[in-house]
This record gives sequence, structure tokens and C-alpha cells, in this order.
Amino acid sequence: MSLQNDIESLVKSVGLELYDTSVVSEFGETIYRVAVISPEFEDGKRKGVTMDECVDLTHLISPLLDVTPPVSGEYRLEVGSPGLERKLTTLEHFAKSLNENIAFTTMENEKIKAKLVNVDGSKLTFENEDGTTELEFNDIRKAKTYFEWK
Repeated sequence: MSLQNDIESLVKSVGLELYDTSVVSEFGETIYRVAVISPEFEDGKRKGVTMDECVDLTHLISPLLDVTPPVSGEYRLEVGSPGLERKLTTLEHFAKSLNENIAFTTMENEKIKAKLVNVDGSKLTFENEDGTTELEFNDIRKAKTYFEWK
């Protein structure tokens, strides 16, 4: 079993979903980030993740990383939410962002803002005031969720 699978099991054990893991360097410090989301929805929107849930999860993951470090050398563990506005880099990220507003650029450099309404295999379906757009995942150059203030 891989470290990623072990972390995913721990995340599920506290009722959350693993969104992503990454290693970043900020201000000369190596950070191992674990981003989690809630599987629950409220009023059509995904519920947020609380600070207490992140702290509890940090206490669960830390001993695992003591045995199986994610990187060599010194690093800091950071557990949190990926945020309201987050990059979508994998098909799984899109699947976990269903019914959210997405701003994306196609391989032809067309910029589109639309709600993601369906993910079927690698086919993504978006809706906006211009209608419905279907694209293959590989036809998207970059994408991120965005929050629309009302």
C-alpha cells in the first residue's frame, strides 16, 4: 500500500475526502500539504472543512509520516482545505468540483467561465448563459474554481 493510499484511508476515517497532496517550497521551507474536502453538501454547496477537523487529521497523519516520510530532509506537514478558488489539474479534481463554477482555458486559448454539470469518463459538461459545452479533459489547458460574490 502506498503512502497516498494510507493517507486517503486516514482522511476517510474522519469522514472527509482526500483532494490532493503536494510538496511545495516556501521561504526556504519544504511543506508537505494534504488538502481535504467534505463529502457532504448543504443547500447545494459542498460543506467546508473545520479547523478542528484539520488539527485532528494532522495528529493522525503525523505518526504515519514519521515512519514513511514523504520527502527526504526537514519538512512541515500542513493539513487544510484546498479553498474556494483552487486549481484543477486532474480529472479527479474536476469530479470533486461538480456543480461548481469553473474558469478554464482551452488548448485553443479560449477562456470560458461556466458551471461544471457532469463528468462522464474524461468528458466534461459545462453550462453557462451561452449554453452547454462538452470538452474532453485533455482539451483544457488550465482550470480553477471561482467564487462568485452575490
